Amino acid sequence: NRPKQPTNNNRLVDMKLVKFLQKLTREQVTIELKNGTVIQGTVVGVDATMNCHLRKAKVTLRGKSPKSYSTLSVRGSTMRSWILPESLNLDALLVDTDEDKVKPVVPPQQHQQQRSRGRGGRGRGRR
Repeated sequence: NRPKQPTNNNRLVDMKLVKFLQKLTREQVTIELKNGTVIQGTVVGVDATMNCHLRKAKVTLRGKSPKSYSTLSVRGSTMRSWILPESLNLDALLVDTDEDKVKPVVPPQQHQQQRSRGRGGRGRGRR
């Protein structure tokens, strides 16, 4: 009776979330930050750490007037929520295409080169 090892489901969920957000390229979104700032803009891209790169962004700090930027990058760890447009087809975006892809099993390579070096391998040589 071996104890089960804990699985890292959070990492898998995070990766699926990032892949979903990466599909939002060219969509107009609203991002709310943890400090209450609201950012509206067009998604240019989202990287693996959920950093979001926007075009034509409008930043509204809490209690301040909005300020516009031609491009803006937002750190992923500062985001609280994403507000998506109503017209977005979520059914098409939520289809996971990676489940269909099966990675082929690659047989381990034979280490012929390492065996043919002779005695000593990498070293100072004989004295």
